[in-house]
Amino acid sequence: MAGVAVMTAVAIAGFAVAVYAAWLFHDMPDGSELADFHPVTSARVFAWDGTLIGEYGQERRIYVPYSRMPTRVTQAFLAAEDRNFFTHNGVDVSGVSRAMAKNVFNLLRGKRFEGGSTITQQVAKNLLLNNERTVGRKLKEVILARRLENSLPKEQILELYLNDIYLGYRSYGVGAAAFNYFGKSLDELSLSELAFLGALPKGPENYRPSTHKAAAIARRNWVIGEMLKAGWVGRAEAEAAMKEDLVIQDKPRRAKYQDADYFVSEVELRAKRLFNDAIYTDGYYVKTTLDPKLQTMAREALMTGLETYDRRHGWRGAWSNIPVTDTWEGEAEAAEDKLPESRRAPSERPNWQIGLIEKSSGAVRAIDGGHGSIRGDDLAWAQATRGLKAGDLVYVSEDTKGVYRLRQVPKVNGSLVAVDPYSGRIVAMVGGYSYSLSKFNRATMAQRQPGSSIKPFVYAVALSKDFTPASLVDDGPISMMGGDGKQWSPENYEHDYLGMQPIRRGLELSRNLMTVRLAQKVGIKPVTQGIVNFGVLDKMPNEMSMVLGAGEVNPYRLTNAYSIFVNGGRKVKPHLIDEVQDRNGKVVYKADERVCPSACTADFDGLESPRLQPQGDVVLDPITAYEVNSMLQGVIQRGTGAAARSLGIPMGGKTGTTNDYRSAWFVGYTAELVVGVFVGFDDNSSLGNHETGAVAALPIWMDFMKNANAGKPIRQFNKPKDAVYMSVRGMEEAFKPGTEPKYNAAPESDDGPKPYLDTWTDDGDNGGPVTVVPAEEPPPPPKKRQAEDATPLY
Repeated sequence: MAGVAVMTAVAIAGFAVAVYAAWLFHDMPDGSELADFHPVTSARVFAWDGTLIGEYGQERRIYVPYSRMPTRVTQAFLAAEDRNFFTHNGVDVSGVSRAMAKNVFNLLRGKRFEGGSTITQQVAKNLLLNNERTVGRKLKEVILARRLENSLPKEQILELYLNDIYLGYRSYGVGAAAFNYFGKSLDELSLSELAFLGALPKGPENYRPSTHKAAAIARRNWVIGEMLKAGWVGRAEAEAAMKEDLVIQDKPRRAKYQDADYFVSEVELRAKRLFNDAIYTDGYYVKTTLDPKLQTMAREALMTGLETYDRRHGWRGAWSNIPVTDTWEGEAEAAEDKLPESRRAPSERPNWQIGLIEKSSGAVRAIDGGHGSIRGDDLAWAQATRGLKAGDLVYVSEDTKGVYRLRQVPKVNGSLVAVDPYSGRIVAMVGGYSYSLSKFNRATMAQRQPGSSIKPFVYAVALSKDFTPASLVDDGPISMMGGDGKQWSPENYEHDYLGMQPIRRGLELSRNLMTVRLAQKVGIKPVTQGIVNFGVLDKMPNEMSMVLGAGEVNPYRLTNAYSIFVNGGRKVKPHLIDEVQDRNGKVVYKADERVCPSACTADFDGLESPRLQPQGDVVLDPITAYEVNSMLQGVIQRGTGAAARSLGIPMGGKTGTTNDYRSAWFVGYTAELVVGVFVGFDDNSSLGNHETGAVAALPIWMDFMKNANAGKPIRQFNKPKDAVYMSVRGMEEAFKPGTEPKYNAAPESDDGPKPYLDTWTDDGDNGGPVTVVPAEEPPPPPKKRQAEDATPLY
């Protein structure tokens, strides 16, 4: 009976074990499914020259294939975690035994148990199981480790491990850890640095140098010692590495390049439209159109220009006031924390710091320990309005030793967009004064009235109809019924009239009345439809006030639309993303949709290389585009943009100012680059009297263009070969063949010399609505302009 009972108990126990095993392993995954597994990987964003400018991801991870992994990096992790990795079959019996022996002492000391898990077991646990600490989970881990070893090569298991493991400091995988801790790629790490990364799997937070530096160095040196025991490093090199300090970056950085925050944010929005949430998980490589050098110039030009505008409008006073004591720093930082984000020092100005005014005479202490006085002209600037008093907290930057500049965060804002006119590639874009203070991108999201910067498109439509560069237009009073049923009587900015003027002067001097008459002659519907066709905006009301800038546009599209005047009338698609590759390097998106002819893939035969068609659709006759281009060059030479003439570069452009000086614009170009600048308050309040496009926006444009063109050869604009070029009133003008002015036939009886204008006929064969000034009434000379083209009309 006893034997039967024992047999029964054994059978029941065996059955129970079998049931438990069946329950335990019934839903275990097959290790082979990891053959195509890729952990969640950040998208990486690059400028056109390969500079890393940003990342998007749920987990900050840079996936590095095993073949690209430096040998010493793998050796550091093997030394720390699993030296026998390449010889065991998934479970290291000797390692488990050592762990069990250590756990006896850990139990007595109240320390956490060691698992003795191999790298293969850690991959099985991290990717296929959970973190529960049970016997069942450990058994699953062992079984899965064996399955993984049978399904995948050792190198692939190690690749999965090194790319998936969390190493602290917002770092998933060794690639991200190298970048976040040291700002380097894996192949740039020193022995000391890669050994530190190898020390982290045991407990990243326990070895963070900023909080546990001694423990981090000790653990790093232990890893170096294990590498020495394994024969992977020499003794002299190991000892030298152990003596090195451990210095990491003050915080994980998305990228070393920090001047493109608005650009990177906009790329994220557009990439998400293309790939949805996969942009955050699937490890895309995003190649953008950004030129880092131009972008840095653009950010600096816009910030400096807005600060200059702000300075013109006076010192607004200190942002707080505290008692002057020897321990003022803590109270000052607490006061700054209470400031609205928009009033704090921008991160883009790292040399700004908190200053404490000791005396109204300008004595100041800086929070970095420096002290001195406010520069004389800055002190006078402050005293002209609210002044300074003891205890005032202000922002300062050191100018020279002991002399400080007084700084103020501007309330005004703006944007700058630079585009390649032949491809639509956005090479630089700044959406505001400071991304750290405001994430709103005024280049792409703001809708503002363009004022007179819309006029070139009105002239383009007129020149494509019946007008020519020889046409004269009346700059006289005009009155008509507005769209609201009320009488509308537009005026020029100067409130004067110049009478009959060459069409060129209407654009150069931004004459409102001439522009309205052009639109009236052509018809408002063709004008507004033409502006839509040029890509300025998607739709436009058929109202006459639109031709003076009453509609709303964004700087991104307006700037790009000016490209038609440079590239020969082609409407190019503006874009920030050139190409996107998946994690395997396959191109999954390309902005340039042109198809290269078969000659592109043929062997080079020494003859002419294949030619691609220019990008974009033709929306304006090339000769008409050049006619407007020539007139906009006149804006720089003789018109409202004359200040830019000092740059000495062939260029054209147009100013723009709206009602009550609410928005100021300048959009201009060289033969290689189109750049638009907008300045205005976010609440659309007035910039102040006489803050026109020429005053507020043009200096920013000039600052950027001066730096962008420094050292470059001067390039002239392309002139259409089939145009007819003639001198009209002392200016070379381009004409479509057949539209050029004709000399009158000489009369049979010579009555003597004729006035200059009598030798031309402007109506020609076109029969267009062109007015010629009678010989006895030559056009009066333009009156001296007092300011640029504000349009107080609508």
